[in-house]
Amino acid sequence: MPLNQNHKVLSLIGLSMKAGKLESGGFSTEKAVKSGNARLVIISREASGNTQKKFADMCAYRKIPCYVFGDKEELGHAMGKEFRATLAITDENLAAALEAQLGLLKQPLA
Repeated sequence: MPLNQNHKVLSLIGLSMKAGKLESGGFSTEKAVKSGNARLVIISREASGNTQKKFADMCAYRKIPCYVFGDKEELGHAMGKEFRATLAITDENLAAALEAQLGLLKQPLA
């Protein structure tokens, strides 16, 4: 994947975190999806197959875009944390900007 595209996605994740429009970690991400607050979900490609399937199914059911992107350390670093396997963007505009960048990389899971 092109490095600058990757960098734009990580920058948008950082921006979302600073804006307070991001939930991370399995429990918080799941809560954001089930409450209807999530606008886009990103799962680390290092997350277990079970985790990827669980979130892909949950997002597909609720028609929330879901992407597999980056490794746990990359995602965590982008938001100033350690490791993160899942995250949800709760702002529509930030989610749209992220989806545009992720869409250039590959197709969504859900």
